[in-house]
Amino acid sequence: MKKIIAINLGSTSTKVAYFENDKCVLRKTIDHEADIIRDYKTVWDQKDFRMNVILDFMKEAGVKPEELSAFVTRGGHTIPVVGGVYYINETMADMSRSEKYGNHISDVGLQIAREFESRYGCKPLTVDSPCTDEFEPLARYSGLKEIPRVSRFHALNQKAAARKFAEEHGKRYEDLNLIVVHLGGGSSCAAHKHGLMVDGPNGLDGDGPFSTNRSCGLPVGGLIDMCYSGQYTRAEMRKKINGLGGLMSYIGETDMRKIEAEIARGNHEYKEATDAMIYQEAKEIAAMAAVLKGKVDAIIFTGGIAFSEYVISGIREYISWIAPIYCYPGEFEMESLGTNAYKALIGEVETKEIRV
Repeated sequence: MKKIIAINLGSTSTKVAYFENDKCVLRKTIDHEADIIRDYKTVWDQKDFRMNVILDFMKEAGVKPEELSAFVTRGGHTIPVVGGVYYINETMADMSRSEKYGNHISDVGLQIAREFESRYGCKPLTVDSPCTDEFEPLARYSGLKEIPRVSRFHALNQKAAARKFAEEHGKRYEDLNLIVVHLGGGSSCAAHKHGLMVDGPNGLDGDGPFSTNRSCGLPVGGLIDMCYSGQYTRAEMRKKINGLGGLMSYIGETDMRKIEAEIARGNHEYKEATDAMIYQEAKEIAAMAAVLKGKVDAIIFTGGIAFSEYVISGIREYISWIAPIYCYPGEFEMESLGTNAYKALIGEVETKEIRV
């Protein structure tokens, strides 16, 4: 039997799951008080705190660390890589720690996985890293040579939802053309062509339609004027495009349940802003259909906002002519981490490494 621990570190939460082979036996989301997290100056300072949370979960589950075959984590930031299962070698860990390619609490997950290997001998793995980049050459052109387009979005959940659809329909992910839309605080719409995500956004830096808290595709001239207006610091402008953009900018709210309640009460401001978000998302889906030259097997919605009937039905009105629509609300990241780690352990899928 292969015993596997999977983790997904969020800014104020630690998701942990215990797998026996490819079956999830126990999973838990541990929320952390924002005040506790704020006490740490950097994400790296949280390493021992997060490790103890994980060890406490394992104790509760009756799992001894020395019995683990693998410890798998949502990936951190490195050079661009093709999707798949990766052994977290020293090169990958060093890249993540350098902050050269980005920085997020998930980077700490790689360091914890390496520590589990050194302490207990289990294999440290990551699956479909956020730096997964499978773009075709034409997708890299931005219009300015100095700024190539790069792939930075919800690769783990995008691929998990795509594979789930393929499995349920008795097909191979690698044989399908899909448009997958992750709807959440940050949204992403990507074209999946025969198992590769050939186009999609750099969601953190402003690609794509606006979401609940990200501004994304702003008019460039206006953005430049704001940056040089003297009214905002660089950090404040960054916050405006990621955190204070989108619906947060227009209506000061990001919780779709509250937004839908306001719309039901007749709040025109909430309705129009949400309808504009739906409108932009639909345009992006149609753009990805063009990338696939109209040969689209399915459009798949996932993420937390995929639970919203208002949003999904609104988008459906615009794009139902393109392809059949399927919804997989929520996220399947933990399942993807655990099952793919198991497949790597038994040799069903390749375990890759970053080598430079």
